[in-house]
Amino acid sequence: MTESAHHHRPTLKQKNKPFKSKHATKSSLKEVAKGRTQRQSPKARASANAAAQLRTNRRNSAKQAQLKKRQSLVSATRIFSGTDGAPRIVAIVPLTDDVKASDVSERLAQSIDGTLEEDPTTGLQKLRADRFKTSLQFIPLQYRHMYAALDACKVADYVIFVLSPNVEVDQWGDTLLRTLQAQGLPEVVTVVSSDEPMEPKEKSGVVKSLLSFIQYFVPSQSRVYDMHHSSDTLNAIRALCEGKPSDVKWREGRSYIVSERVDWADGMLSITGVVRGSHLSANRLMHIPNFGDFQVAKIMSAPLPRHHKGGNAGAMEIEPQLLAEPNEEDADSLVSSNDPDDMANEQTWPTEEEMQGGANGHEHEKIPDAKVGTTPKAVRKIPKGMSEYQAAWIIDESEDEGEDGEDDDGEGNGEVEMDEVEEEEMVELPVEDTEMETDGRRSVAFQDLDAEEEERQLQSWRNRKREEEDDLAFPDEIDTPLDVPARTRFQRYRGLRSFRTSPWDPYENLPRDYARIFQFEDFKRTERAVRRRAEEEGGIEPGTRVTVYLKDVPKEAAQVTPGRPFVVFSLLQHEHKKTVLNFTVQRNTEYDGSVRSKDPLILCVGPRRFRVNPVYSQHLRGGGKGANNVHKFERYLRHGVTSVATIYGPVVYGKQPCTLLRETEDPQAPELVAMGSFLHPDTTRIVAKRIILTGHPYKIHKKTATIRYMFFNPEDVEYFKPIQLHTKYGRTGHIKESLGTHGYYKAHFDGPINQMDTVCMSLYKRVYPKWSELWKEGQSAPAVNGGGDGDAMEE
Repeated sequence: MTESAHHHRPTLKQKNKPFKSKHATKSSLKEVAKGRTQRQSPKARASANAAAQLRTNRRNSAKQAQLKKRQSLVSATRIFSGTDGAPRIVAIVPLTDDVKASDVSERLAQSIDGTLEEDPTTGLQKLRADRFKTSLQFIPLQYRHMYAALDACKVADYVIFVLSPNVEVDQWGDTLLRTLQAQGLPEVVTVVSSDEPMEPKEKSGVVKSLLSFIQYFVPSQSRVYDMHHSSDTLNAIRALCEGKPSDVKWREGRSYIVSERVDWADGMLSITGVVRGSHLSANRLMHIPNFGDFQVAKIMSAPLPRHHKGGNAGAMEIEPQLLAEPNEEDADSLVSSNDPDDMANEQTWPTEEEMQGGANGHEHEKIPDAKVGTTPKAVRKIPKGMSEYQAAWIIDESEDEGEDGEDDDGEGNGEVEMDEVEEEEMVELPVEDTEMETDGRRSVAFQDLDAEEEERQLQSWRNRKREEEDDLAFPDEIDTPLDVPARTRFQRYRGLRSFRTSPWDPYENLPRDYARIFQFEDFKRTERAVRRRAEEEGGIEPGTRVTVYLKDVPKEAAQVTPGRPFVVFSLLQHEHKKTVLNFTVQRNTEYDGSVRSKDPLILCVGPRRFRVNPVYSQHLRGGGKGANNVHKFERYLRHGVTSVATIYGPVVYGKQPCTLLRETEDPQAPELVAMGSFLHPDTTRIVAKRIILTGHPYKIHKKTATIRYMFFNPEDVEYFKPIQLHTKYGRTGHIKESLGTHGYYKAHFDGPINQMDTVCMSLYKRVYPKWSELWKEGQSAPAVNGGGDGDAMEE
């Protein structure tokens, strides 16, 4: 009989609670940790002395942060301290037509028993707030003056939005708020003003509704001040006088002046005002909105007259002193683009026969005049019944060859195809030599179009929306023309095996405009060096009242309109030079119109505005690029998609915000099309326009198929034979051989294809933007070409 091992009964076995770690063993802790190791925090201390030391360190760090915050507040408001300091600039923007900005400034002055000093020339109002030991400078703006409001908010320390309790904000006010939101707003104060005070019963609901409306555009707003309530007006002016103006990011490192007096004499413009922002340097250029960039001749001090303490004697004038002059070596020039030398290009050396022919003197022989009546007259064939004016717009094939012929891509519905007109319907029209040459182009006298032509152009303009929808449903697909060989029609296009990795030289076949622009070897390094030199160079301190003299300024620039601020901005080094600019933009959700590539728009970026024709392209997630830096061209700017707008323009530093506006019949009510920010000035970024030629599988045998309707002659099939094919169901293949004489061909694919599939061939061509120019307020907007694709697709 074997002895069994002794053991306790299982009912007496102790079971510890699993959530109690006091009784846990090492093995159980290892099992729970599952390989994780516990790291001791370097800040943790076991001893009580160390804990006390940690408490002291926390108190010291909190005290240091408090002192740092206080010092930053003092330094930010130092130029405003004292009644003789620089005034705080306050822009008053009315958002409805029944409120006035001047009423708001008067009520704010009455709240502190102050007196407004208004300059009738500039329309600026100055208020000395002795109670708060500072001063305010109001810029009262008028309703429906869009560009004056944009310029005023660029230089303002505070913006007062004036709402009405009776009238809602209309479409113009909504567009202004969205544009200012995209441009960047300083500190905002919202007030409600009207001729009569609000009813006590309705006041609470009206103020709550207005606060909800303004918080949609400025979420930081916490209250709306009533200008008919004395405590509200006092709190509003306290917020203006005691607060710290918030920083606008794009203004960092730039100086600007709000002019108090403007004089012009012999091309020299003098601007008197207080330097704001950063240090002002005489070596940098100054930008005047609507007129461009100018050089600084000198900078003189312009101190205010000093008043004696007794107050009996008059003010004592102080003699102005010379503060800065430009250095000839470091001063920026007004050269914005290169002047390309055509003779520096590759030349063909004359042959020996040509040189011998020139030496024999044959070139000196006079060519005899032709006899009278023997010179043949130029005759053009036009459709029967067409007028001379309509015939003048038809470009001959010899003139059109190699220019814009392949830029239409067969998308325009309104173009007259002359080859479709039968020959017996053509009549001869003698060409008269009565052309006027202006800038190398032909011009004709303006005549009203007939009713049929006017209706056709109107219909083509209305078809833009339909074309955009078709492009969204069938992107980049076009039909091969029947009357023009595809190898001629698409001779500027190329095939790419891989859109992201196939090599594409960014310096081949560049247009003449690329010889005029500047390219940076390393833009980020240049930007850092420019900002570092600006800090080291220094200049005139902010808060100093100066008179800046600008050279070679037209007299029109000296015109000052009351209610519109006259502002000048200092540019950084190289910001006058032209290059390729890329902006990331998104469409305004409230704009429903069609936005096509190369449509004329107004670009507002930083202190400048340009008339541009941007080219849109895809923006890869994260801003990445393929090995060849090729990006797909977008025909339309669509909702909900971030695209890249490419233009020619002057250099921009930093992530400056930008807005795209479209002009309307009312020059002061443009439409906000898109907003975004500056991306980079990459001149090697290739914007490739894609077209897709489609064919139909006629006969299919497993992986081999006969394709038709992609080409219409065997020569085109042989020309495009090396380019890879693909189908909409994901198959890839290539052309094996041509069949017959009607453009049929046999193709082999990597798998069986479906009879319902579509065979595609992608072709690519690089496109370039148009040259931009400075936008000037009051200029008429150019007509938008809504007919064909000639302007929109032009290279």
